[in-house]
Amino acid sequence: MSIRIRVAVLAVTGLLVAGCTSAGGGAPAATPGPRTTTTDAEPSVTAAPSATATTPPLPASLTGQRPVWKACPAPGPGRAEPGANWRCANVKVPLDHAKPAGATIPIALIRKEADRKAGRIGSLLFNFGGPGASGVDILPQVEEDYGKLAERYDLVGFDPRGVSRSSGVVCRTDAEQAAAEATVDLTPDSAAEEAAYLKDNAAFAAGCARRSGTLLPHTTTTETARDLDLIRRVLGDDKLHYFGISYGTQLGGTYAHLFPKNVGRLVLDAVVDPTADSVGHARHQTIGFQRALGNYLKSTGQDPEDGTERIARLLRKLDRAPLTVGERKLTEGLALTGIAVTLYGQSNWPLLTAALAEAEKGRGGALLELADYYNDRDENGHYATQTHSQRAISCADSSTRPTAAEAKALIPELRRLSPVFGEFLAWDTAGWCAEWPVKGERATPEASAPGAAPVLVVGTTGDPATPYEGAERMAKELGDGVGVLVTNEGEGHGAYGTSSCATATIDAYLLDGKVPAYGTTCSSGAARSGA
Repeated sequence: MSIRIRVAVLAVTGLLVAGCTSAGGGAPAATPGPRTTTTDAEPSVTAAPSATATTPPLPASLTGQRPVWKACPAPGPGRAEPGANWRCANVKVPLDHAKPAGATIPIALIRKEADRKAGRIGSLLFNFGGPGASGVDILPQVEEDYGKLAERYDLVGFDPRGVSRSSGVVCRTDAEQAAAEATVDLTPDSAAEEAAYLKDNAAFAAGCARRSGTLLPHTTTTETARDLDLIRRVLGDDKLHYFGISYGTQLGGTYAHLFPKNVGRLVLDAVVDPTADSVGHARHQTIGFQRALGNYLKSTGQDPEDGTERIARLLRKLDRAPLTVGERKLTEGLALTGIAVTLYGQSNWPLLTAALAEAEKGRGGALLELADYYNDRDENGHYATQTHSQRAISCADSSTRPTAAEAKALIPELRRLSPVFGEFLAWDTAGWCAEWPVKGERATPEASAPGAAPVLVVGTTGDPATPYEGAERMAKELGDGVGVLVTNEGEGHGAYGTSSCATATIDAYLLDGKVPAYGTTCSSGAARSGA
């Protein structure tokens, strides 16, 4: 399981006390909706459409849709029912925007109407990242965080194409996933382990092709951005108002590039670097997670170098001899996942201290529970399918496909950057898309948006998964007068709701149209303007 760009609401404070839900706030399990699939034949290898390609006009049968809002379907296991003020609907979009009169797929929406009819601005659409997070499941769970915005916006969540109820991609069974976690070494040390690692990734890709092959060429961020514009029209909004977190910033940047004249008020928080390919992201995340780990270690009074070596030593020990936890094993890979999830928010750091102390005493339950949270595994052994959707979207987007040899060549560099995360992330570059049955769209996304309204780009200096430098590059890529950089000096993945200053800055932009000065910095709750 990759340390990929995850949902910004991965705060897990209280997890070990309250018990592990199926996916916590980060990646809800959901009941898959209608799906366009093939079940027997492998799909032909087809290139995804280019982001810059023009598409034919949409037919009136799609642009003239009016959503039928009704009671929402049951949420996934472990999920709370949305309140009575939330209603759900489906919107039809083309399977292939290059053939808009052809087959369609449903996009699932959930909406809470604005509290104040007077002064209503319009719809505010959310994407919580992943890629592969279900906005239908997540948004009602976190509505209190956006209560001020709910006064003047209809809050709208959606499952992007290939996710959950929107023809969600499915690649393997729970038993297959559990077997892979237990037996596949994510940092292979021998020829046999390397072969098993690559074989498992090929098997995952083949499972996606068998079960969801028709959809795989069309799960690109570009296609989803075109879906967003159709949803905007169907909801009756002249402009798109949007809040994207983590991967949602890549989607927001792509939308601004494709539809600059339709940009309303766009917030990009915890920003993906649009200039980085898959190897670049691995390098950035190695730096980002090590930076966050060093900040955690300093907060506990430890020397970052000594503390890093202590954790690396624990992981090497687990690689040789996993810890038994009931009928399961805490492997090196699962321990690393459990460590990583706590770095998404500073409030989670005490969990890491406790879990590491337990593991060093030979008890792996705490780290395993944290890994299960991240991997969307509930107490019954059921896995949600966000990781399936995540790979389908990521691989359809990326044309960069490193080989095993290229991944191995990257190991020394990344290991120097992080003795804890480097080797894992180097191997991940070859394990993710190398055997994917569909060609990727491009090496890096496009985000230039000349003529667009100002877009708020918020980066947090201690963000592990989307390091701060990505926000700087996104603001630059959007263009002068479009990308407006806001720096949040702090820890964690995402600024809204964790920094009072950043939250107030974003609220003023979304509610009052107040655009801050480029380079505004939030530090210790106060904002100061940039140069």
